[in-house]
Amino acid sequence: MGLFRSKKIQSLLIFIIAVVAILWIFQKNLMNIFVFSQPSPNEEVVESQNTDIPYLEKIDNFIIKEYSNNQVLLHTIEADVYKSFKNAPVQLETVKVTTFDELQNKNLTLKSDRAVIFKSGAIHFIDQVEIKTMSGISHEIDTELLIVKDGQINSNRRIVYLGETAKIIAEGMDMDLDRDIMNLNGEVQILQDTGATTDTKDLLINQEGGVKKYVSKEPTVYRSNQNIVNADKGIDVDMNSKLTKLLGNVDILDGSGSSLKSYDLIIDQSNGGEIFMSDSPSRFKSSTVDIKSKNMHYDAISKKLKLTDEVVAVYE
Repeated sequence: MGLFRSKKIQSLLIFIIAVVAILWIFQKNLMNIFVFSQPSPNEEVVESQNTDIPYLEKIDNFIIKEYSNNQVLLHTIEADVYKSFKNAPVQLETVKVTTFDELQNKNLTLKSDRAVIFKSGAIHFIDQVEIKTMSGISHEIDTELLIVKDGQINSNRRIVYLGETAKIIAEGMDMDLDRDIMNLNGEVQILQDTGATTDTKDLLINQEGGVKKYVSKEPTVYRSNQNIVNADKGIDVDMNSKLTKLLGNVDILDGSGSSLKSYDLIIDQSNGGEIFMSDSPSRFKSSTVDIKSKNMHYDAISKKLKLTDEVVAVYE
C-alpha cells in the first residue's frame, strides 16, 4: 500500500510538473488569446448597428437642440428615424447635424445615412459623410467611422476623400468645426482623374478664403505615364490654377533611363497638358550627354525638353 501511495504521489507530481511546463511554454499564446478575446472599440460600433436588437423607442422625423449653460444654441441633430436601446447607443437614420457659432450663425453641417450617439455625447458617423462649412465649402468623405466631439471631427480609420478632380486615400483625419482646414493623416495617396498618382504623408487640405490647396512637407513621389518624380520636401497643389509644386530637390526619371534633376518643380496640368518647369539650376543626364542650365521646361506628353540660361553640355 505504501508503495502504491508513493507511486501515486510521484505520478501526480509528474503531471503537475508537465502542466506547469506546458503553461510556461505556451504562456505567450495564451496571453494573446486572452487579449484578443477582449471587446474592441469597433465591436461597440458594430453592435450598435445591429438592426435585430429590439429597440425601446422609435421616433420618426426626430430633432433635438443642445444649448450651453448660457442658453446659447450649440447644435441641432435631425434624423428621419431615431431608435433607442437598453444596452446600446442610439441609432439615427438619414441624419443631419448642424453646429452654430456664438452669434448663432450656422457653422458646419454634417450629413450621413447612418450615425450613432453614445452616452458620452460623441456622435459616430458611419460610411459616407458630407461636411459643409460656413463658407459653403463641401467635403465628401467615405469611412467606416467619423467622430464628432468637443469641437473636433476626427477618425483613425481609412479615409477616402472625394475631391473635385481627385480621390485621396489616407489613414485618418482631423478637423476643427470652425475652420476650412482638414488634416489627412498618415500615408496619403492622391489619385487624379488624369491617371497621375501622388504618394506622400500628412496632407493638409486648405480651403480657407477661397483657396483650394493640398499641402504636405513630407517626401513625395509623383507618377504619371512614364515619368516618376521624387521630391524631398513635399508638395503644394493649387486646385484653382491646376498647378502642382514639388518642393526641394527634385529628381525626374523617365522610361528611357535618363534623369532630370532640379529644385522646386512646377507641374502645369491645365488644358489637359503636363508641363514640368523650374527656374532653379537643372541637370539632364543620359548615357550620351550631361547638360546643366539655370532654367528648365519639359513637356512630358510630347517629350520635348528645353534647357535655357547658362547652358553647359558635356557629350560622351
